[in-house]
Amino acid sequence: MRADRLLSLLLCLQSRGQMTARQLADELEVSVRTVYRDLEALGAAGVPVVASGGPGGGCRLLEGWRSPLLGISAEEATALLAVSAGGPLERIALGDALSQARLKLLAALPPAGRDRTRAAAARFHIDTEAWFKPPELVPCLPELVEAVRQDRRLRVTHRRREDGRTATRTVDPLGLVAKAGVWYLVARTGPDTRAHRASRITRAESLPTASTRPPDFDLAAFWTTWTTEFEASLDQLPVTVRLSPAGLAALPAVLGDPTASAGATPDPDGWHRLTLHFDSPTAACRRLLGFGPDVEVLEPADVRTELAETARRTAALYG
Repeated sequence: MRADRLLSLLLCLQSRGQMTARQLADELEVSVRTVYRDLEALGAAGVPVVASGGPGGGCRLLEGWRSPLLGISAEEATALLAVSAGGPLERIALGDALSQARLKLLAALPPAGRDRTRAAAARFHIDTEAWFKPPELVPCLPELVEAVRQDRRLRVTHRRREDGRTATRTVDPLGLVAKAGVWYLVARTGPDTRAHRASRITRAESLPTASTRPPDFDLAAFWTTWTTEFEASLDQLPVTVRLSPAGLAALPAVLGDPTASAGATPDPDGWHRLTLHFDSPTAACRRLLGFGPDVEVLEPADVRTELAETARRTAALYG
């Protein structure tokens, strides 16, 4: 008998109350005969299992008995259940562990507070996906997860964003990060530690060599520093614009930034002057076209010229 199956059986009874042998068998994906053998094993180990036959019968734990998990309150369980509902971990090998953790949390609570905690947690939902985008496909995600968990060096083939060319290198995986539905592999190559967009890894081969991990490496601290530096490296082109009231209202939706309108100053004619930042003149042009006639570029001149020319070509296309 597998210890993990016995633990799952115990957690089912403790968190859900009375269940029939058939329900337990379906839950654990075993036969009814196996369930009865496992119940006998729990009883022999000192777990007070009560079984009753006939209509309305089933298997349950003795009233008032529960396996101890000290130091957790109903409020703490509610918070943990809420933040663990769904999300990126459900799509990798840790999804099953997350499901078991929820069962353990519920089982740790007294019966009187269990239903209230489950109901309270169901009133919170955290959606980690970005708007208007399906989750990115990461063909090598299982291999990346396994290498990170087992501390195995990886040979990866990575497609460059700039020109689509691929390069193969050997890396020491340090962790995986999911940001708004996008997975990143944090890995070390020689002295450099970088974050690689996992969807651009077209091939990943786990090597028998153990990876080298700096003893003081902190994934969360690295990610905070890396994202700050990455954001600072982008949007280096300041573009001064005038926005109509409608354009100003549409600014968060068009640029995807709820704080984009901060610092806007009104003109006497009711429009608003604002400085925005983009990666390049072409990027600025493409984003600002979404405002239509509700935006006017004041400077730099090359962005103003490119936007005007693009608008003329667009108008000509539609006759």
